[in-house]
Amino acid sequence: MRMPFQFTVLFAAALVFTGAAHAQRADDYPSRAVRVIVPVAPGGPPDVIGRPLLQKLTEAFNQPFVFDNRPGASGTLGTDIVAKSPKDGYTLLYTTGSHNTNTLLIKKLPYDARRDFLPISQITLSYGQVMVVHPSLPAKTLPEFTALARKRPGSLHFGSAGVGNITHLHGEMLMAAANINMTHVPYKGASLAQNDLLGGHIEVMFPSISQIGPLIQSKRVRAIALGGPVRAPSLPDVPTFAEHGYAQVDTPGWQALWAPAGTPRERIVRLNAEILRVLKMPDLRARIEESGLRVIGSTPEEFAAFIERDFVFFEKAIRAAKIEPQ
Repeated sequence: MRMPFQFTVLFAAALVFTGAAHAQRADDYPSRAVRVIVPVAPGGPPDVIGRPLLQKLTEAFNQPFVFDNRPGASGTLGTDIVAKSPKDGYTLLYTTGSHNTNTLLIKKLPYDARRDFLPISQITLSYGQVMVVHPSLPAKTLPEFTALARKRPGSLHFGSAGVGNITHLHGEMLMAAANINMTHVPYKGASLAQNDLLGGHIEVMFPSISQIGPLIQSKRVRAIALGGPVRAPSLPDVPTFAEHGYAQVDTPGWQALWAPAGTPRERIVRLNAEILRVLKMPDLRARIEESGLRVIGSTPEEFAAFIERDFVFFEKAIRAAKIEPQ
């Protein structure tokens, strides 16, 4: 499964190349609407942060930044649209950690995640996925849940936003670490899985805090444990998997903005500078932090280095969980 991703070197080289290859001036960019494709269904975590971010960019550039949900095939359909779009900065990609995991879990992608995209900026980093269960489930702690799962192997169903999504990987990691067996039910988006969890059709889910936080507060779902090394400020009473001895059950989620490879460097740099500026705005920062996420805001080079580390992390995690690419 080893597929070395030298993201930092490749992306830096690509940026230099595009800067030299395109003499276009960035002064008038953007001069029309910018389409930002989000390769997941509406209602998922990217909506919570991506929409207010794009509104800030719309105001900053005085041109519409249009949030365009294009779900399908675990996020690869929308991603492929961007890969094959004109390299002019008018079609961008707003995505999550599935951009990396899809490369590891899907044998035949219609694009090359290493060569076909340039990083603009990482927007957020999560505290980790939170494990939630339907309130009717007789398990209030992780030890109680694992004991129940061992008594009823395969009878508990966990929903995900799609095969290979971090909401799927988290469940696989828990099964491997705790030696339990659950049945995976993939959906075409996190909001669809959430609806079935609320309806009691599935018992378990591993969503982001930004998506599920209000439902935890209203007690419509019960939080059991949280991925990541520390507890989230928004969920101080929810212990981490590490506190229960399962430190390996961790899938750090992130959101970020990309452009097709070949996009002029001047436009990448201009977008990056404006993103970093608006991410410092108190109202947007508060929105992100209230959603249980950490504000990042990185240069393209910093984001490229992060992507390489993230890829290595998930490669090891997927191998440990014995998940084979399909």
